[in-house]
Amino acid sequence: MLGEIAKFNPWWEDREDYHIKLWRSQRYRWRPNWIDELSLEPFSLNFVLGPRQVGKTTGIKILISELIKKVEPERVLYLNCEIFPDFITLRKLIEKFLKEEKEPFIFLDEITSLREWWKALKPLIDAGELENAVITVTGSSALKVRRDMELFPGRRGKGKTLEVLPLSFREFFEVYGIKKWKLRYDEVLELFDKYLELGGFPGSINGMPVDDILGSYVGEFVRFDKSLEIMKEVFSSLMLTIPSATSFRSLAEKTSGYSYKVVQDYLEFLRDLYVLEFAYLKKGSRVLYKREKKIFFRDPLLLRLFSLWSGTKPVESAIYENIVQEHLYRKFGEIYYYRDRYEIDAIADGLRVEVKAGKAHRKYPRNTVVLEKEDIPRFLIELFS
Repeated sequence: MLGEIAKFNPWWEDREDYHIKLWRSQRYRWRPNWIDELSLEPFSLNFVLGPRQVGKTTGIKILISELIKKVEPERVLYLNCEIFPDFITLRKLIEKFLKEEKEPFIFLDEITSLREWWKALKPLIDAGELENAVITVTGSSALKVRRDMELFPGRRGKGKTLEVLPLSFREFFEVYGIKKWKLRYDEVLELFDKYLELGGFPGSINGMPVDDILGSYVGEFVRFDKSLEIMKEVFSSLMLTIPSATSFRSLAEKTSGYSYKVVQDYLEFLRDLYVLEFAYLKKGSRVLYKREKKIFFRDPLLLRLFSLWSGTKPVESAIYENIVQEHLYRKFGEIYYYRDRYEIDAIADGLRVEVKAGKAHRKYPRNTVVLEKEDIPRFLIELFS
């Protein structure tokens, strides 16, 4: 069986990996910082989470290309879990590999494609078979992996959990070679327009057809038994609503008759795939989870793709507000909004931000940052300074 998967581990035969070859051929390429955060000291069980097409596999392959310069290439095993019919087949292969390599580095890519995948690892960990190993697992469904991670209490060793996301705006323009942005701000503004179109995905930045990126998400919908017809209606109702606060029931009323429970299920599924995130209403120290929520896309390309796919265009202000919300969410790990006599689009760590791009002007309290369209690029950059 190991012979059959040798083609997925070309370093065993001193051949260059296909993903590394593609990466080297790209006009815009970068070495992701997150690979330095993974633990490579046994025993470690690392988890790398993030959306499809964000570069998890390429990052793993870059790490492997560096690792095989320090250790025997035969100790490094990479497996795309999509090729396995079940967890039993995966476990048997790992057991066979362990007989040959006592201190292995094992990379299990897209583990969420395999039902009950954890049964391939947990018995081996409990039996002490992996005490000298470093295991790195990647997945595209946050909920599925995080839920399964709970099955490994005290069994992670020195392992880390990382989230890999599309590039922020600052990371985006740095890919284009701009470091001292204040000296080249005119170029930064031009790249902001490009960011609105391409988002932070390596493929879109390097000219991959956006249909290919869309296809990878549609494939996930199918894999998790979601109806494409319902999914399109959910996206359409969402496009008609954002960036305003809404409820699952209100969104359901914009569909052809699906219940709010169905709409809620689909939106929470999209949240688990890193497509969407929720900003809840906050008044004082209270978070009102049952009230209307603001739902935002986690990357401008995703907003554009699913707008086209659903055939429904959102208002212009949606993309600007969504970008600000996502950047605040990344910076502070939580985001809310406020509504009473006036509405504040985003509240995070004491920062109150209102995005005015494409919206009517109103008065706001003095401690509110009000962003016109032209203010947004600088705000996003300085947020991560």
